Amino acid sequence: MEMADWGPVRDRVEVDVFREHLDSEDALVEALREHEIVVLMRERTPLRRSLLDRLPALRLLITTGMRNASVDVAAATERGVVVSGTGGLATGTSELTWALILDLARSVTKENTGLREGGLWQRTVGVDLAGARLGLLGLGRLGAQVARVGLAFGMEVLAWSQNLTGERAAEVGVKLAGSKAELLAESDFVSIHLVLSERSRGLVGAADLALMRPSAYLVNTSRGPIVDESALVDALRAGRIAGAGLDVFDVEPLPADHPFRTLPNVLATPHLGYVTQGGYRVFYRDIVQNIDAYLTGAPVRVLG
Repeated sequence: MEMADWGPVRDRVEVDVFREHLDSEDALVEALREHEIVVLMRERTPLRRSLLDRLPALRLLITTGMRNASVDVAAATERGVVVSGTGGLATGTSELTWALILDLARSVTKENTGLREGGLWQRTVGVDLAGARLGLLGLGRLGAQVARVGLAFGMEVLAWSQNLTGERAAEVGVKLAGSKAELLAESDFVSIHLVLSERSRGLVGAADLALMRPSAYLVNTSRGPIVDESALVDALRAGRIAGAGLDVFDVEPLPADHPFRTLPNVLATPHLGYVTQGGYRVFYRDIVQNIDAYLTGAPVRVLG
């Protein structure tokens, strides 16, 4: 509520804020069934056809961002529900990617915890980024941002995706890997920057992880299902790769008993990629605008 000026709509809407995670359809229906307008935070809350059937009062559905794979836009449109999106900032996820890479390389969290708990002074020896090889699965907007920082650190940067061309790689200043296998086998850090689709789901499986060096790290700030989660757990437990930095998971919130919460070579954050003050200010500014436009009969940023 502090991220935008709600003045333009304050006298026309009553706002309820749900901060807790509602993990069942029944709980969502109970919370939302009387609301004409519902605002979703990206892909944290699925709104499928079965749920939409149980929300007869719904007329406007707003999602942060202009894409939300967890919303059945077609089903909403069939029911006369307007679905609209918002703008956003493109830098938060790439910045978090580097927070994870740097922490993995220099054991920042581990050393900070040891210092605070009075443990051994300096327990680890860091990994140099200068001269190391960074492999990027995906070289779109976010991948390119990550690539440029890697180059600034003096890293050799490789990139690969199914559609990546040599021209695009040259434009960003990186080397096009000949194959996914080559990138995985030759990189010291592998970072994923792909949209989740049927083609990218499970793109990194057990055989792919087996190609990575025992000293290499995997970083995923895109979507959990791009990596075979059980295969990654096995590789980490066996020490077949040095570690992983993860911001996304198959199930979110991550179950309390999930191995990623306790494996010593996992650095995990709770899907923080786009969670920045600047990003939220854009989200909620546009949300207020969307509500105002809908109430005046001229919806904006309509999806579908």
